[in-house]
Amino acid sequence: MCRVIPRSARVAIATLSLALAAAGGCGNEVAPPPPGVQPDTFSIRVAGFPRMLVPDDNPTSHQGVALGRRLFYDPILSGDSTLSCAGCHVQSFAFSDRGTRFSTGIDGIAGSRNAPALINPGWSAKQFWDGRMPDLERQALEPVPNPIEMHLEWAEGVRRLQRHTEYPELFRAAFSTTEVTPLRVAQAIAQFERTMVSNHSRYDRSLRGEITLTESERRGLILFSTNERFECVHCHIPGLFTDRGFRNNGLDSVFTDPGLSAVTNNPNDRGKFKSPTLRNIALTAPYMHDGRFATLDEVIEHYNRGGVYSPTVDPLMHLGRGIRFSPQEKADLLAFLHTLTDSAFVNDPTLASPFPTP
Repeated sequence: MCRVIPRSARVAIATLSLALAAAGGCGNEVAPPPPGVQPDTFSIRVAGFPRMLVPDDNPTSHQGVALGRRLFYDPILSGDSTLSCAGCHVQSFAFSDRGTRFSTGIDGIAGSRNAPALINPGWSAKQFWDGRMPDLERQALEPVPNPIEMHLEWAEGVRRLQRHTEYPELFRAAFSTTEVTPLRVAQAIAQFERTMVSNHSRYDRSLRGEITLTESERRGLILFSTNERFECVHCHIPGLFTDRGFRNNGLDSVFTDPGLSAVTNNPNDRGKFKSPTLRNIALTAPYMHDGRFATLDEVIEHYNRGGVYSPTVDPLMHLGRGIRFSPQEKADLLAFLHTLTDSAFVNDPTLASPFPTP
């Protein structure tokens, strides 16, 4: 059985392993509390990160995380019961889609944007590349009925879970009721996603004095952090390695994909997309919202050239002249980016499927 932490406890953690040693490690073995007893809630705190964004109506609980983990990996919510959330967000690829440019749904239809990696999603105020959903809960509601993704009406999804031999009791453990609703499904998945915390890379370990970066990695860090010429640090602020904002970074897709402006109806937002985290960037190819770049070398070369002009392009892009990396600078920057790979994150058993391996 999982160790139970009292509901009033607030658990401060520095790493994902410590946070979920009790919560996720034993999968579906969380015992439902007696009727009327509230789930055991906890808070996630990470040194160097801002406060996690958790809605007041969906506090994180051990039972909610266990339920959400199971739902994330269960294909029961797809039309033909073959595709789960994990089908397009694979742990070994830092919860991106196996190097695929566009994910394919159950009907063989490909999307038009690259599946975002789920890395520290609990700190993101807006979801999807265009920010059209304000939180993880409402984001989790979308893929199930989407005809090019899981293609299942929520009414049928609820019926499947309600008739299931185990899910009603798991919902009672998480929400003190056996009634399944789309919102509770989304809330449980969001709780699990908030435990996808990555902060144990070589970079993090060097900050904690556990290891020393190589000379090339250290030079790359200096380049990354240098203002005025390289500008990386403006959009990818250390810690989360994103400014959590939206930028037009000089792609020609501005002429075909409106990005944020389709959500805000503001022409000044045309071609702006969410600044992704650079954590685990070596594992999440291909790159950009449309997956156009297959390698990090191609990404660096894009910034080296300076991008394509459009009225909303970010002034940090150095249009017309680019950054002009030397070969050594490119190698050093690439070496630093690889220090952001978190092997503990992609191998953490508390984030893996709770189902037996076939």
